[in-house]
Amino acid sequence: SMAMGQQSTARAFSTRQEFSTRTAVGPCRAACRALTVSATSIPSASSSALPGLDLIGAPSSEPARRRRALVECQAQGGNGNSQKLVIAITGATGLVGSRLASKLAAQGHKVRVLTRNVNSARTTLPYPGLEFFNQAQWAQAIKGCTGVVNLAGEPIATRWSASHKIAIKASRVNATKAVVDAIANAPPEQRPSVLVSASAVGFYGNSQAGTFSEDSPPGQDYLSEICSDWEAAAMECQNKAGVRTVIVRLGIVLAADGGALGKMLPMFNLFAGGPIGSGKQWMSWVHRDDVVDLMIEALRNQSYSGVYNATAPKPVRMSDLCSSLGNIMGRPSWLPVPDFALQTLLGEGATVVLEGQRVLPTRTQAAGFNFKFQEVNEALKNILRK
Repeated sequence: SMAMGQQSTARAFSTRQEFSTRTAVGPCRAACRALTVSATSIPSASSSALPGLDLIGAPSSEPARRRRALVECQAQGGNGNSQKLVIAITGATGLVGSRLASKLAAQGHKVRVLTRNVNSARTTLPYPGLEFFNQAQWAQAIKGCTGVVNLAGEPIATRWSASHKIAIKASRVNATKAVVDAIANAPPEQRPSVLVSASAVGFYGNSQAGTFSEDSPPGQDYLSEICSDWEAAAMECQNKAGVRTVIVRLGIVLAADGGALGKMLPMFNLFAGGPIGSGKQWMSWVHRDDVVDLMIEALRNQSYSGVYNATAPKPVRMSDLCSSLGNIMGRPSWLPVPDFALQTLLGEGATVVLEGQRVLPTRTQAAGFNFKFQEVNEALKNILRK
């Protein structure tokens, strides 16, 4: 239901893959097993800048050769704005961060990857123009940057124990505070001019009837509290250092190689796809390319400041998303994941998948940003063609 919730959605589909493996027969069993191994072999997304942190969205599992080809094709298409940027990124190996790093590199900009595991990050991000810095080098790496993008956070696709709930919140807030402190402590002549920091549409809480925009108040649940504190920590960059700060509230990021959609595709290929829970919950989705473009625009455009929703203008219900996916793939979309199965697996954490919210990018569009993908059908067609 929120950007972080796509990890729980992915977990749910992964669980159904394992069930399919156990119950399939003959050739189908082998196919299911192969898909389960493929899904569970995706490397952990815990390669951000601080211990215990994870990345926004699932990690990219796109093969390195295809990612290199992507960079080369983008580079051949032109370098965009002639002004070259120097951008530091936390969470650069995640679903959004990896595509952001590749596009910036393809345009000839310098990217400084802030990570706790340099060797792993180098393998995941084989792009030209990238530099890698471990945790001890954070403050030094941020000096002289044009801007900083903060995408780090602890995963939530687990059962929420009391200690894990504390870690989910602390990882996001503490990572953001570390970024803000590094920016504020940089000499004025070496201080980045902008911080773009992720949040999520979980800020608004869950609702089947309400519609939310950037001006809507926060909800009253646990994830709303996390997002509120997360954003407050980021806004200290503007308050303490006078640095322009942009908060991007992410919806459900759609991409074939990770996140919720990445786990849904194998099940639809096996004719076992369908909605999670009732299917009536709202899915405020967004194509990954639109998220990346919005973040680059926020880095470049000095008029951007404050909160912007990264959600397509036309959110859909879970059942509608699954129906569109099934139609495009020529597969049925009738086999749901029941509520009780998720509640057994994730406990309280199941709420981020079983509930949702209808979020509109009102301020984002008013700023002049044009979403390339406004209809979920066209977004899915584009993703599946790649």
